Amino acid sequence: MNARDRIGGGPWYNSGGDLIAPHLAALHGSQSKLAKDTAVTEVSDEVSPETHEILTGSRPDGTAFPGNAQRTCHNWTSSDAGSAQVGYSDRKGQGGNPNSWNSAHPTSGCSEETFRKSGSAGLFYCFAID
Repeated sequence: MNARDRIGGGPWYNSGGDLIAPHLAALHGSQSKLAKDTAVTEVSDEVSPETHEILTGSRPDGTAFPGNAQRTCHNWTSSDAGSAQVGYSDRKGQGGNPNSWNSAHPTSGCSEETFRKSGSAGLFYCFAID
């Protein structure tokens, strides 16, 4: 299932009340306000650069990868098989799309240790709808 089909039409705000995006096209496009100062934790703390990878499993437009491209650690149920597609909360990273918050690169595995080595804490990004 496409992530963008599960999150509503917007608008989305961070935990501090800052508008992240007014609609889906903005959220998954260049108008998204997700960046180092707005992609904060649930208590509005800054996300550490050591854990800035966000588990999404999505392509840049918020849709699922086609066919056998397993990018959700077997639907988020496996820690020992598959990989996860990640983005960067601060939009500063590596991979094929290093400035993407939702689809920068796949991880090399699904274990907590693998996530930690690549700059992730194995966290998901959550949005609030007004």
